[in-house]
Amino acid sequence: MPFISNGTTILDNGAFSVGLGNKILLSTQTASASASISFTSGIDSTYDVYQFELNSIHPQNDNIEFNFNFSTDGGSNYNVTKTTTFFRTYHYENDTGTYFNYLADSDLAQGTGDQRFLREIGNDNDQSGSGTLYLYSPSSSTYVKHFMAVGNVAHSVDVTMEYFVAGYCNVTAPVDSIIFRCSSGNIDAGTIKMYGIKGS
Repeated sequence: MPFISNGTTILDNGAFSVGLGNKILLSTQTASASASISFTSGIDSTYDVYQFELNSIHPQNDNIEFNFNFSTDGGSNYNVTKTTTFFRTYHYENDTGTYFNYLADSDLAQGTGDQRFLREIGNDNDQSGSGTLYLYSPSSSTYVKHFMAVGNVAHSVDVTMEYFVAGYCNVTAPVDSIIFRCSSGNIDAGTIKMYGIKGS
């Protein structure tokens, strides 16, 4: 039986289905020689999960990290305490090597600084990074705030690299803002979309 869409699921053939959920586009921001991209409104108790889609992030400088951080005071300070884990895979364009490893220099243990995400993005005209970040129950006043992200970059030395980041904001105060920025220089181009997703 062919797969079909019934408006509430991605796939449905009578045997199983994959739910779309209630995913609503809340905001879109486009970089143009921007120092950072931040979302300081719309992150509240309305949605159970917030999804951020990063599309073709192109840095001003070569071989930089594209990072993120959270705020509990509307974006006045981006210094939320985080504990995280970080690993990557990669493959060279010329097929000379592949790799899979944990990066201890990119995780945090009760750190308040920016969390590394898309590492070592090249700034050649055809190089960029893209990815997705999920933030769970940011308005909870009881639990820590979990997040996880996955992304891929065209590395500065012609390598495809995929990064996996996960962790939690170790605060019970609601997280209400997020910032994305390069480790140095501006964000020359790229878009970030914020979606709200309600539980089923």
